Amino acid sequence: MDVANALEGNWEFRVDHKDIKIFSSKIRGSQVLGFKGEAVFEASLRKLISLFHDFGNYGKWVHQLSEMEVLHRSDELDYVVRQVLNTPWPIPKREMIVRTALHTSEGGALALTMTGIPDYAPSRPDVHRVRDAKGVWILMPVEGGKVHVTFVMHLDPGSDIPAAISNAALFEVPYYSLLKMRNLAQDPSYKPAWPSVVDNHIAISEDGPGMH
Repeated sequence: MDVANALEGNWEFRVDHKDIKIFSSKIRGSQVLGFKGEAVFEASLRKLISLFHDFGNYGKWVHQLSEMEVLHRSDELDYVVRQVLNTPWPIPKREMIVRTALHTSEGGALALTMTGIPDYAPSRPDVHRVRDAKGVWILMPVEGGKVHVTFVMHLDPGSDIPAAISNAALFEVPYYSLLKMRNLAQDPSYKPAWPSVVDNHIAISEDGPGMH
């Protein structure tokens, strides 16, 4: 999912609660809606980049995260991660394997893209492997040292969950993830380590990011 297409969807406003706006959009070829969440964080861009690389603490903000594992990392700004998400009993937990990549985007923003690669690792009998998952986080510095965060994603959890049920529950994912991420990012006691690999590719300044 590239940034331009992510932002140009036919987004329908759904809810604005605690300064978090949620939208939905139909996705071609799927009965499951895509979602978009937006919020402004009173945190620096560098801290948010560090947060995204703080894999051990994803459970503090990713909604319904049960397991998190980094399957591959390189000297570039891409990783392969495995996430297992909780589901209501007796539905099997959902397992996603996604490749993430951090890069500069339009207008001085940073984008963290997520692309599902469901055949990267052998499947497990105790979880259901998600076959269709793609999304992007867009981090846009704004005035006052704040960052406007946009979270866009489409995830089809599988045919064993009716689309109507998925669509009814999909707003929980961006809302609670953004809410918990904002709380964590704005907590002065939370000081994630800066990922030095970023310095090899992107220069982060007060005016925004730029490529080396």
